[in-house]
Amino acid sequence: MNRQAQAIRYFFFSQYFSDGLRITLALLLPSLLFAHYNEFPAGLTVSLGAVCASIADAPGPVRHKRNAMLAGIGFVFGVAVITGYAGGNVWLLGVVIGLFSFSFSLFTVYGNRATLVGTAAVLAMILTMAHPVAPADVWPHAALMLAGGVWYMAVSLLVSRLRPYRAAQQALGECIHQVAKFLTIKARFYSLRTDLDEDYRQLVAQQAIVSEKQDAVRELLFKSRLIVKESTPTGRQLVLTFVDVVDLYEQIMATYYDYALLRKRFGATGILDEVAAIIQAVSAELDHIGFAVQANLPYRKRIDFGRQLTLLKQRIDLVGEEDKASSTLVLRKILINLRTLTNRLNDMLVYFEDEAVNRSAPATESDYDRFVSHQDYDLKILRDNLTFTSTTFRHAIRVMLACLTGFVVANLVDYGHHSYWILLTIVVILKPGFSLTKERNYQRSIGTVVGGLLGAAMLLLVHDKTALFVIMLVLMIGAYSFQRTNYVVMVTLLTPYLLILFDFLGAGFLGIVEERIIDTLIGSGIAFLASYLLFPKWESEHILDFMRAVLHANSHYLQTLADGLAGKPIGTTEYRLARKEVYVSSANLSTAFQRMASEPKSRQRNNTEIHQFVVLNHILSSNIATIASGLSEGPPPLPSEEILRLVRRALAALSESRRKLDPIPATDSLPAPTDAPLPLEGPAKPPGPLVGGGVFAAVALTTDEQLLKEQLQFIQKISTDIGKITDEVLTQPTA
Repeated sequence: MNRQAQAIRYFFFSQYFSDGLRITLALLLPSLLFAHYNEFPAGLTVSLGAVCASIADAPGPVRHKRNAMLAGIGFVFGVAVITGYAGGNVWLLGVVIGLFSFSFSLFTVYGNRATLVGTAAVLAMILTMAHPVAPADVWPHAALMLAGGVWYMAVSLLVSRLRPYRAAQQALGECIHQVAKFLTIKARFYSLRTDLDEDYRQLVAQQAIVSEKQDAVRELLFKSRLIVKESTPTGRQLVLTFVDVVDLYEQIMATYYDYALLRKRFGATGILDEVAAIIQAVSAELDHIGFAVQANLPYRKRIDFGRQLTLLKQRIDLVGEEDKASSTLVLRKILINLRTLTNRLNDMLVYFEDEAVNRSAPATESDYDRFVSHQDYDLKILRDNLTFTSTTFRHAIRVMLACLTGFVVANLVDYGHHSYWILLTIVVILKPGFSLTKERNYQRSIGTVVGGLLGAAMLLLVHDKTALFVIMLVLMIGAYSFQRTNYVVMVTLLTPYLLILFDFLGAGFLGIVEERIIDTLIGSGIAFLASYLLFPKWESEHILDFMRAVLHANSHYLQTLADGLAGKPIGTTEYRLARKEVYVSSANLSTAFQRMASEPKSRQRNNTEIHQFVVLNHILSSNIATIASGLSEGPPPLPSEEILRLVRRALAALSESRRKLDPIPATDSLPAPTDAPLPLEGPAKPPGPLVGGGVFAAVALTTDEQLLKEQLQFIQKISTDIGKITDEVLTQPTA
């Protein structure tokens, strides 16, 4: 099955499609039920309340979803009451718009889930403005919106209770799918037909996606008490399989070579194409495993990689015989890595077997807690951000001024009955960073125009009400399924769905199409100008923070490896935490760099050098992982002074680069290799066994000391090169 067909299958079994079905069901039923009793306006208000609640229903642990929905429902009710009473006075309504748009934009200081709660409240304000009610009807109107929110929350929690592991299975399957994509990109490095610079750009971009998916799985697994306690075979299998996935991903990261030299030496033999083909096959197998996990289906191994690897070994031997002047050691290392990769792939197949229940747990519940971030909702955080130095505060002011401008324009340009779409466009487009606002602006405008034309064509060609209802139902499911993955598709589907809905309500759709497009373009223009002119947030102003975080993570990762080489017992949890820190910080830097690249040229900073910095740090972490994956249990060797010196120099180079990037001396717990002795100093003593095991509990090199020396020499060189690139970034002027 080709990748396109596989992607379609993934979509229909994904959490996003499940969300689309659930939201559509929760929105339609109240309206249909009330319409049956000739109370459609009341049913529509209930559905609007459900829409607001659905915004706060972001993927995550059930108790977090519940708390967010409860907070969102409460704010929606209060906002509906206040906006309802203010609606009769345009000046008072303007004050309410300014106050609410500013206050709820500040919720971004508490993370993504709180941001969605604030968005739900602002949406309630806009929807209440769109349908003004008499003072006597304000409380009944707010009560209906409250009922809609409670109804949606009940549906969402009921689905979660009936299928408690479904969200985790879907998230884990999606994570495996993205790791398979990462491996596919990795295969391109062995092809003579691709550009290595472009391959690296795609690789670091995909690394950011994989990191995001891993964090989503961590939150679902390690913050869900039912799963963390592993009280059922399914929960235990999910946790153990995720550990296998991350270990497999590390193995992929660890397979780094000098690909330019590799292509030059062995490109003519054709053997690199065979290597790429095997990696592609492993990726396809991994992708099928991910789908089976996501769809909760049984799975059997499809490919015998043992035979393929045997044939590859024979080809490597043949290449060595044909060209005795060239060493095939690097090809044999690739073969070993491929065998390790396929072995880790086989470990994941245990997920589909009962024996997974008998595997030992990789960590305790308290250990799991260390792998996830915890949001603090202290009011002090909000107070500390009430200053113009805070990007959140500046964003809140920007949103407030943009919304007030949109409100004034909507009242001055009176050409329809849905001018609230201007405010709605501003709220959903305007983001804290310019690049995100620019991207959302483009997507909203294109989606609205294309969706408007599609909707008009549907209404002109289809006149049967039943057929139109079915089309609207499909569009609803599609729009709500894509709302968190592809905004332009979501808007493209949402626009014709709304046009059909207005047609059912008796409004002329051609006028509605024109009005929606004009309102969207006005709102987009206001949002764009606000993000560009009103104290914008440029990524170039913050890129050094992300660079510093990556250096800190790689220093910590290398220090952890150094401790292990010295014979110091390093527990599995400590090692995996260091590894996670590298993945997350690298993903954050890659994402920030991509955002900066989409900003105006005049605001970009040293794109070429920062891209090199991103790639070099990726190579560094890959080589650290290469050594780590080559360690196994056994008595450790005594490291030579030369090896100790290489590690010290690499750590010193990274420490110096961090110092240059940080105007304030670092206060973290990492040792300073230039001032304090590393634990590698002196003879290493074999450690005793660790309780629960450890990555370096008893260390022995699977390769000889000469190979280790070469690997550490390369790490030292990369660390030095990172220092040179850091100097270039700091000395060259902004473009």
